Amino acid sequence: MAAEKMALAKAITESLRTSLEQDSKVLVMGEDVGKLGGVFRVTDGLQKDFGEDRVIDTPLAESGIVGTAIGLALRGYRPVVEIQFDGFVFPAYDQIVTQLAKMHARALGKIKLPVVIRIPYGGGIGAVEHHSESPEALFAHVAGLKCVSPSNASDAYWMMQQSIASDDPVIFFEPKRRYWDKGEVDKTAIPGPLHKARVAREGSDLTVVAYGPMVKTCMEAAAAAAEEGRSLEVIDLRSMSPIDFDTVQASVEKTGRLVVVHEAPVFYGSGAEIAARITERCFYHLEAPVLRVGGYHAPYPPARLEEEYLPGLDRILDSVDRALAY
Repeated sequence: MAAEKMALAKAITESLRTSLEQDSKVLVMGEDVGKLGGVFRVTDGLQKDFGEDRVIDTPLAESGIVGTAIGLALRGYRPVVEIQFDGFVFPAYDQIVTQLAKMHARALGKIKLPVVIRIPYGGGIGAVEHHSESPEALFAHVAGLKCVSPSNASDAYWMMQQSIASDDPVIFFEPKRRYWDKGEVDKTAIPGPLHKARVAREGSDLTVVAYGPMVKTCMEAAAAAAEEGRSLEVIDLRSMSPIDFDTVQASVEKTGRLVVVHEAPVFYGSGAEIAARITERCFYHLEAPVLRVGGYHAPYPPARLEEEYLPGLDRILDSVDRALAY
């Protein structure tokens, strides 16, 4: 069967459909996921095909949605919860970090909570307040949660199924401004491990690490740098918890320099953990300090200003220049 070209959002739809078909214990639930098919139409057609008992329209109550999913998981189900936008997850934060993340350890391993929480995140779509945030570090910091984010359609298709199959709770961050980017999806392929990073572009002068929506931007930066004779290696992290430090380390040992890029604010962002760990692991290989590029330590701005806030080619290439200048 030949690979099929589809948008990232469509790849998630097909992945959910496959999981619903293969396991009767898989449920999809959230605000407007049924009849409407979700704000971004990611769940479009699923309720029609699988019924209201498997694809469930819920009240506007995130804490109740996640609390119900925890109860369902305790009864043997595998619920997939949609949080409509990133900024709407916080009413459920208590349920996620004090119940979902800790119940397995609290029960000394006797209880499993296979819950997937889908969160469309990040900016770049001209949305209003609380619709463009990047809260991944708040969840990656919590022991007991896995946090992943695909950057392309193929990863979206496979990583969603792997997350649903996981016996641990997974926060699945979907880069909403990449929903309509198309890519090849081979439904017969054998996927790699869920938490394994991917070398998206090989290079020799400097390593750039990103995940989710910033991978495409970093690939564009690498192409621009190549025109000036600079060879950048781009690593798609794919997983923010756990992090595949081995792949990053191998790259940095080769290039001697590292720039970490994410949309979230640099201050206390996931880039800080990557910078610290790679500095520890690669101290004698580094030719320059690890540099970070990200959002500013400020609330996400109104849509007309978001291009000033979001990391773009200029800010990434400026950090590349700084690192190469050492």
